[in-house]
Amino acid sequence: MEPLLATIGYFLMAIVVVLIGLGVFEVLTRKYKDWNEVSAGNQAVAMSIAGKIIGICIVLSFAIYHSFTIMDTVVWGGVGVVLQMIAYLLFELFTRTFSVEDELKNNNTAVGIISIGVSIGLAFVIGASIT
Repeated sequence: MEPLLATIGYFLMAIVVVLIGLGVFEVLTRKYKDWNEVSAGNQAVAMSIAGKIIGICIVLSFAIYHSFTIMDTVVWGGVGVVLQMIAYLLFELFTRTFSVEDELKNNNTAVGIISIGVSIGLAFVIGASIT
């Protein structure tokens, strides 16, 4: 029964961490509200959110692999979420010819695709560094 309880614990913890991460990302995007844009059919924002969710989950999966307790996973998952947020801010900073936030709000799916790549790609790097 213990593995089942651990699985349920990790599952519930992951949901909480993802929701907190998405909440913080929502605060970081000042020019629009993520879920309002999604409900309006903005595919670029939806892609960006999907990348964030997948990225956070990838980091959490590495944290689960390398942690001995759920609390260790929460700590490393939190570190990973913070690093994902830093990556998002750097993505905005390094695209000097346009604003990522503006382009996502304008439903620029090319920027949405790159946003997915940044989130997922760096999630593997962040996750691999959790040992």
